[in-house]
Amino acid sequence: MSGSDAITVLIAGTAGASLGTEIAKSLVLAGGYRILGCDINPLAYGHFDANFAETFLVDASDYVAGVKAIATRNDVQVVIPGAEKPARILAAASATFADEGIVIAQNAPDVVDLASDKARCFERLQDIGLPVPQTRRIETAGDVRGFPMPCIIKPSLDSGGSSFVFFCRSDSEAELYATYLLANHLQPILQAYIPEEGGEFTIGVLSDLGGNIEGVIALQRSFTSKLSVMTRGTDFLISSGYTQGRIDTFPEVCAAARRMAEALGSRGPLNVQGRITPDGQFLPFEINPRFSASTYLRSLAGFNEVDHFIRHLLARPVARPLDIRPGWYLRTLAETVTTAEKSPA
Repeated sequence: MSGSDAITVLIAGTAGASLGTEIAKSLVLAGGYRILGCDINPLAYGHFDANFAETFLVDASDYVAGVKAIATRNDVQVVIPGAEKPARILAAASATFADEGIVIAQNAPDVVDLASDKARCFERLQDIGLPVPQTRRIETAGDVRGFPMPCIIKPSLDSGGSSFVFFCRSDSEAELYATYLLANHLQPILQAYIPEEGGEFTIGVLSDLGGNIEGVIALQRSFTSKLSVMTRGTDFLISSGYTQGRIDTFPEVCAAARRMAEALGSRGPLNVQGRITPDGQFLPFEINPRFSASTYLRSLAGFNEVDHFIRHLLARPVARPLDIRPGWYLRTLAETVTTAEKSPA
C-alpha cells in the first residue's frame, strides 16, 4: 500500500504495556497505517514508542475537544480508544467526531454505556437468563451483609486491569473494602468468587455495525508468570491485566461469549473474561466493550481484530481473514530511556 493510501489512525491513550500500545503493534503488523497517538500523561510510553509516527499531549480538562482538534489537524480517519476511560468519554462524543468525518473504532455508544457499568451489565444478562455469577450493587457498606462468601468486591466502573479488586472471606472484610471504595467515590459491586482451577479465559467477540459476529477468539490464561497475577493466596487468585496463555478453538467458551455479545446487542469489539465453575459452566466476571490488551497476541495468532474492524468501518476490502493459529502466546515488558517528557504541541 502506498503512503498516500495509508489509513491515518489516532490512538487515544498510550500508556506503556497497555491497550493503546498493543493496538499500535497490531496495526504495524497489519501494515498500511499511519499511526498517531495522544495521552494526558507527558511520560506515557507511547510518546517514546517507535510504532507511532507522532504523538501529542492532551489536556485532561477538555479531553474531547483536545482529541478532536488533534484528529482534525492531522487528517485522522479513525480514532481508537486506548484505555477504558477514553472509551467511555469518546463513545459519548462519537457524534461530534462523525460530523467531521472521523469514526470512533469501538462498540456502539449504547453498548459502551451499558457494559461499562458492571452492575447494570450483569443485571441485564441475568434478566435475559444467561448464566452469571451472583452480583450485588453496593450503596452503603452495610449492603454487603448476607452475600455468599467468599466473594470479590470491585468498582462498577473502571476496574480494568484488576484495579481496586479485592477478595473477601467475610462480611467484615467486605465492609472494610466497601467503605474504602465508597470513600474514594468508586461505586462497588460484590460478585461471587469463581475458583480458577477450572480455567480462566479471555474471549474476544468482534461484531460488525449490524451486529453480525465476524469472529470469536479465546485464550486460556496461564498463571505461571508473576506478570499475569495481581494477587494470590492459598485459596484465591486475582489475575492482572497482562494476559498470556494458550490460544485455541475452545468451542464451548467461545459459544458462551457469542451468546453474551448477541444478548447485549454488541456492534464492535467486546472482551469477555470468565472462569469455568467446578460443574463445568463458563461464568463471566468482566465484560468490556472495547478491544482487549491481549489484542496483539490475537493478531500474532492471525486474528487481527483491530485491522479487520477499521476496514469494515471505512468500507475497505479486508486484507486477510480472521484466523486462529493454536499455540502458547506469551509476553514480557520492554524498557526505554528518555531525557525529556512530552511537551504540549
